[in-house]
Amino acid sequence: MSAPISPTLAAVATATPPDAAKKPHVVKAPFGAERQDEYYWLRDDTRKHPQMLAYLNAENAYADAVLAPLKPLQDTLYKEIVGRIKQDDASVPYRERGFWYYTRFESGKDYPIHARREGSMEAPEQILLDVNALAEGKGYYSVGDMEVTQDNTILAYAEDAVGRRQYTIRFKNLATGELYADQITGVSPNMVWADDNKTLFYVENDPETLLTVRVKKHVLGTPAAQDVLVYEEEDDSFYMGVGRTRDDKYLTIGLHSTVSSEERYALAADPKAFVPLAPRARDVEYDADHFDGRWVIRTNADKATNFKLVTAPDGSTSRKDWKDWVPHNAAVFIDGFELFDGFTAIAERSEGLERIRLLGKDGGALKGPQMDARGVAQDAQGTYVKADEPAYSMGLDVNAEADTPWLRYSYTSMTTPATTYELNTVTGERRLLKQQPVLGYDPAKYTTERLWVTVRDGTKVPVSLVYKKGFKKDGTAALLQYGYGSYGMSMDPGFSGPVVSLLDRGMVYAIAHIRGGQEMGRAWYEDGKLLNKKNTFTDFIDVTEALVKQGYAAKDRVAAMGGSAGGLLMGAITNMAPDDYRVIISQVPFVDVVTTMLDPTIPLTTNEYDEWGNPEDKAFYDYIATYSPYDNLKARAYPAMFIGTGLWDSQVQYWEPAKYVARLRDLDTGKQPVVFRTNMEAGHGGKSGRFRRYGEMAEYYAFMLDQLGVSGGQGK
Repeated sequence: MSAPISPTLAAVATATPPDAAKKPHVVKAPFGAERQDEYYWLRDDTRKHPQMLAYLNAENAYADAVLAPLKPLQDTLYKEIVGRIKQDDASVPYRERGFWYYTRFESGKDYPIHARREGSMEAPEQILLDVNALAEGKGYYSVGDMEVTQDNTILAYAEDAVGRRQYTIRFKNLATGELYADQITGVSPNMVWADDNKTLFYVENDPETLLTVRVKKHVLGTPAAQDVLVYEEEDDSFYMGVGRTRDDKYLTIGLHSTVSSEERYALAADPKAFVPLAPRARDVEYDADHFDGRWVIRTNADKATNFKLVTAPDGSTSRKDWKDWVPHNAAVFIDGFELFDGFTAIAERSEGLERIRLLGKDGGALKGPQMDARGVAQDAQGTYVKADEPAYSMGLDVNAEADTPWLRYSYTSMTTPATTYELNTVTGERRLLKQQPVLGYDPAKYTTERLWVTVRDGTKVPVSLVYKKGFKKDGTAALLQYGYGSYGMSMDPGFSGPVVSLLDRGMVYAIAHIRGGQEMGRAWYEDGKLLNKKNTFTDFIDVTEALVKQGYAAKDRVAAMGGSAGGLLMGAITNMAPDDYRVIISQVPFVDVVTTMLDPTIPLTTNEYDEWGNPEDKAFYDYIATYSPYDNLKARAYPAMFIGTGLWDSQVQYWEPAKYVARLRDLDTGKQPVVFRTNMEAGHGGKSGRFRRYGEMAEYYAFMLDQLGVSGGQGK
């Protein structure tokens, strides 16, 4: 079955797309290279330029006109997606310093209520923040981190009312409900209290680049203008954050770039000077925690490319003190760890899947005398938390207290909703604490599958798929393939409630675990960055072609979707293999790589030289120029596209997709619709609120289904 002519084409024929003005502008590289960028004028850091705003509004009006015939389908999809959500839901409570903390939602409301109960869940509820009340009347609102003082009496929280991830910290007395007059503006959401219950350490952003540049401390009741500088980072390729060690002994400042990191620490009871646990060194990354009188450190030092665990004594300030504890394994990537009184849990990746390894207090394999096979699995490598399916996602959950034999972990798959378990590491008993309710959903009606695709250079790429039972692999179905492939971020196979609406209409959903992520270990990441970046794009294309060849989809019924760096992926595959895709969904896409990476004033640029390469170096300039989506558009027929952005996006600036669409309209010789939607109130994450964002999703889902010729109406 081929995709029929889209009903939106009639709307396209009668609506006139915006035509942005061309204004000559030359972008120069330091070594003399020049590029003409006729839409450079669309950049306005103030977001106030009348001609720029007029263009974005014209594109939104055009999108309204083109998508008008799909409004009934959009409404149906929205009702389906929201209808699966248990509206009065709550998170699994966790205990910390005598209080049980949780988040709950009320029916019909967009935002969470953060609350706690003292002693037990039968005690009276104390509301920390009702985000619905805080967000009232605002087009966008988000609460970032929240931190309670060690004596449990004062809450500090970070709020963003714009969407640019530039936060304001506020303070609340939890005994009286009083909101203090203190406000700290222009910060990241990250913060930590000292033991005196009045001094807060926080991270200040550069107002233009939004780089995390300074750690300051604020004493409650004093003017923020008098806050003392604690640490300033001079290398603008580093991010930073603050935290507290597992045993509450130290406060930490964590600094990390793409290829290097450094941890500084000070006594939480007297945080006067933060000293480095080990001085930074290029190509040496580490993160650390302190517990039971020693440091435990995850690091790639000494060529441990997949990372290892080492220990260091209290008071250490040098790598000379590091002693191997969990050795490096070329086949197993260590992702993280959690320390307990009687055991250690290690989050690992092996053969493209996550697992949790359990170690005894001495570092050997945890072997309880009464281990129950329901909860654990054992092999020659050690003892692991048991998984129930061949393709899944598993990770450490909130484990706020160390003096317990119970490990809390999360589990999901493409057919299993998010589930929280706790495992007794002495007996092996496993308890189900919660499975995310999905109203009207029956997992028995769906099948998840994992396969490997051999791509053009011989590498085997894992792919996760899900479809409704009864699906026939006869080459007629519609397919949505998702990918990301950057920063070493792994796209693990998890459950998606909205995707059910696609599966119920006969579609196949696939996640391509392409290089540039870290699903297969550190080498998987290294082989998809810098001068290997094109592997990310060709992996995705080769997976698409293999799925079509194997009968999972019709060649003319394939959609691809990605966002942010995944939007770069979408732009690259559109230029490299336009005939392989009927429709592209690209959200907040990073599509103007050369110009952005030549401009250190743009947020994230300097931090990412080791991800993409610095185009001030001719070798990187020449390579990036061969794949940068904006620079490789040419006169040809392109697939249908839905491109979304947020005016206040601080990570991928709105002008990148705006310029891209303007140039695409000049060069596209095809007849498929191109829709560009700008959320004028939001940033990188789209609209705030749990329901409002599903309106955006329903819009581009409707566009995609229409283009793929998938029957609309109610899914079955």
